[in-house]
Amino acid sequence: MSNSNNPVVTLSEDERQRCEVWTRVMGYHRPVTSFNPGKQSEHTERRHFVEHAMKTAPLCNSASAA
Repeated sequence: MSNSNNPVVTLSEDERQRCEVWTRVMGYHRPVTSFNPGKQSEHTERRHFVEHAMKTAPLCNSASAA
């Protein structure tokens, strides 16, 4: 789907560069390339999710507490 406001950009292989991915491990951030092969494999199998806030009822209603 092409949009006149967002033209498609095509790069040749010599114009591309590697993207370094960092992730949070044990409280600090590290590049995934510094992981050992087992941890890199584990990283590729991770499932990502988006947390949604839930509306909740108040725990205590002052009118019904009397």
